[in-house]
Amino acid sequence: MSWRSSPSLGAVSDDSGPPPTVSPGALGEVARLFVKLGVIGFGGPAAHIAMMRDEVVRRRGWIDDAEFLDLVGATNLIPGPNSTELAIHLGHRRAGGRGLLVAGIGFIAPAVVIVGVLAWLYQRYGTDPTVVDLRYGILPVIIAIVGHALYGLGRSALTSIFNAVIAGAALAAYLTGVHELVVLVAAGVLTALWTNRRRLRPQRLSLAMMPFLAEPTTAAPVSLWRLFVVLLEIGSVLYGSGYVLLAFLQRNLVDDLGWLTSEQLLDAIAVGQITPGPVFTTATFVGWQIDGAAGAAVATVGIFAPSFVFVALLGRIVPWMRARPTAKAFLTGLTTASLGLMAGVLVQLTGAAISDILTAAIAVAALAVLIGTKVNSAWLVAAGVAIGAAHVLWA
Repeated sequence: MSWRSSPSLGAVSDDSGPPPTVSPGALGEVARLFVKLGVIGFGGPAAHIAMMRDEVVRRRGWIDDAEFLDLVGATNLIPGPNSTELAIHLGHRRAGGRGLLVAGIGFIAPAVVIVGVLAWLYQRYGTDPTVVDLRYGILPVIIAIVGHALYGLGRSALTSIFNAVIAGAALAAYLTGVHELVVLVAAGVLTALWTNRRRLRPQRLSLAMMPFLAEPTTAAPVSLWRLFVVLLEIGSVLYGSGYVLLAFLQRNLVDDLGWLTSEQLLDAIAVGQITPGPVFTTATFVGWQIDGAAGAAVATVGIFAPSFVFVALLGRIVPWMRARPTAKAFLTGLTTASLGLMAGVLVQLTGAAISDILTAAIAVAALAVLIGTKVNSAWLVAAGVAIGAAHVLWA
């Protein structure tokens, strides 16, 4: 089940303005809670949101379930990592502007530190032939996890033939090299037009989006500024599952710029799965592989900065969106196209992950476990590590 589909867009209330009066000690309470959640937050966005509900509704009583659902619904209206934005929003509601910053940084920082250490170890030892190559067992599991997420999201989002067509078209466009931003914007415009087709006259339709159908930017040497701009762009426009991030990274950093290999991207995904906190800290790992600690810092700031801005502006955005059905339809198109992008990157990465009968069997078994049980995906990744180690030792 998609964490974005819990409440519909129409369920978002107008109660998204300034937070209530800040109580003494609230900022410290926010800091302690979200650092803790950043440390123990395994399992991805859906698990993060469940943990936050347990803490702020059941245990602490900051807000009730209805208000919590409103905040979850509000995060559906803006791009970026949902669970991180929910943490930022809850911090804002509890402790004002400073709470917004403290909650977001507290939730993100533990994962950034852990991923940064792993990225350094990977860069220094990952290609050494004497080091056990654990990817053999991990990568098929990652493929299964992404496939299962795609299956769950598809069941929630593809509720009409039109949505299925949009997702299929997005998949085809991605595989033929069309830029992700073009795919997302085109899907949003088409869905908005289709939703409002009875109110629009033919002469009002335009080809305004055609200038965006340009070829992707040509390859360029490594640049921290370029890296920051690429990640800032992704953080500003990415709708859908955190796994859709992979499509953007694949196209921008692997295909267009050549700063990463597909194998490195798969390793980044694996690190994101075995560490707590936001999946978007994958950007920390890839930034380190591109330009060390400076690259990791630049990529991390770039990918997360838009979320802080969007949440701060959410009080104005939500009423505006609720009053405009066309804007809601546009966002529906973005989310639907995100499924196509996710399917496209899954197709590309499967070739790198499935190398023989055993890796295919691992992927199938992991997918069966995910479908048949509620096991935390981190346990499956741990099993993949064990299989990879056993394979190397046996060989």
